[in-house]
Amino acid sequence: MSHLISGTALALCLPASAALADLTAEDVWSDWQSYMESSGYTVTASEAAGSGSIAVSNMTFSMEMEEDAGGGAFQVVLEAVNFVEQDDGTVAIELPESTALNMTFAPETGEEVTAVIDLTQTAPNMVAAGDPGDLTYTYAAEAAAMALQSVTVDGVSVGPEIAKVDIRMADLAQTVQTSVGDLRTMTQDMTVAKVDYDMAFNDPESDDTFTLKGTMNDLKLNGSGDLPLETDVQNMSAMLNDGFKAVGSFTTAGGNYDMSFSSETDGSGTANATSTGAAFEVGFGPEGLLYDISQSGVEMNMLFTEMPLPISFSAAEIGTRLLMPLQKSNEEQDFGLAVTLGDFVMSDMLWSLFDPTSQLPRDPATLLVDLSGKAKVLFDFLDPAQAAVLEEADTVPGELNALTINKIELDAAGAKLTGAGDFVFDNSDLQTFDGMPRPEGAMDLTLVGGNGLLDKLVGMGLLPQDQAMGARMMMGLFAVPGEGEDTLNSKIEVNAEGQVLANGQRIR
Repeated sequence: MSHLISGTALALCLPASAALADLTAEDVWSDWQSYMESSGYTVTASEAAGSGSIAVSNMTFSMEMEEDAGGGAFQVVLEAVNFVEQDDGTVAIELPESTALNMTFAPETGEEVTAVIDLTQTAPNMVAAGDPGDLTYTYAAEAAAMALQSVTVDGVSVGPEIAKVDIRMADLAQTVQTSVGDLRTMTQDMTVAKVDYDMAFNDPESDDTFTLKGTMNDLKLNGSGDLPLETDVQNMSAMLNDGFKAVGSFTTAGGNYDMSFSSETDGSGTANATSTGAAFEVGFGPEGLLYDISQSGVEMNMLFTEMPLPISFSAAEIGTRLLMPLQKSNEEQDFGLAVTLGDFVMSDMLWSLFDPTSQLPRDPATLLVDLSGKAKVLFDFLDPAQAAVLEEADTVPGELNALTINKIELDAAGAKLTGAGDFVFDNSDLQTFDGMPRPEGAMDLTLVGGNGLLDKLVGMGLLPQDQAMGARMMMGLFAVPGEGEDTLNSKIEVNAEGQVLANGQRIR
């Protein structure tokens, strides 16, 4: 998929500031070929050289797939691209306002799939400037669109009435800077004023349907990365060892979507959502995998035939973040995990399912978990051979060396729990804690409103009195009264001897 995206983006969006030196059409066409070859493609095309120009037709990017990816071949074909030298020393890159992108996936076993995507642009302008090996591409268009024209599976054609994908963009602008040395280094920035998408799928062998239609506003994308000039692009471990890394971010100023489905076996349903903004960041390189996604001002409404009532909720923020090391190293590497659900509000109809008399406070709820730490990775997770050994052997894939609980917060139904702490782990001691590395450190916790919540749950009949009493006894064992009404504090420690203490009292 990454190769398809890179190929499509190059064809549709590549392109400049003031020219630093006269470029030739051959320089730019060669740079295109070099980039695609570094991405793992074999490039073929028909070329017609003119005075200061090269007309390229049937530009074909093909790749032989590895056996673990299904084998066979993947191919993308662009109908025509022209490279035309300009009087100011730049090179214009001309795509027709309407063209087609043809893709073929032919696995060694299974179905051969061919797809045709129509590409259209309004008032496109692509220019390359700079010196060979150090180029800046700029691109702008009033509008651009991609529409799935047809899909053919083993010779059987599926038209838009069966599979519809239509993406339309307005007011596009992009700058890409690329320089070639030991690696190809790239940076890019792109803005799109608006994206509308419309998708629909109908199963010809049943009455199953699915539709998705929505809008994103004020998109901003930027990224940077290093691409090895020669590497095995189907072996991510090898690519990382050869210097590959990429970081990208994507933000919007809000959007909305409407979704519906109908299934003979799973019933039917609808959903719609709006948000005031979204952000997505992804990174991949020697430091590991970074995945960070969030939305703000979210409102969601869902109605399913399998559910007894509508589901509606809102949240000021929803997000998750993951940082995970991937490569074997004798040095400690960073990891992290965070989950955020801020100011979550359910509809009164949902509340009434378990609190019909409104005894619990219905204030916005918040859940926050933020963890980070250090670990040693003992295997290259992206190396297929090492992954196979790890799967078959009873071997620990890594060592946990340190864990920082930056923040824990749960604020709901009139009670609030907060906490933070730090622990280090001794991986040479797997006996004290039954196979787990022995921790050493402490965590501080504060609970406000816990007893009041227990009283309300008992009064509602959701919690038996004896269980509430047991919970209070546990809180008395692990916590001490704090400042303020219905406030409990707890300090949980694990010392160097493996003893567990709560507020200085040994409990293990």
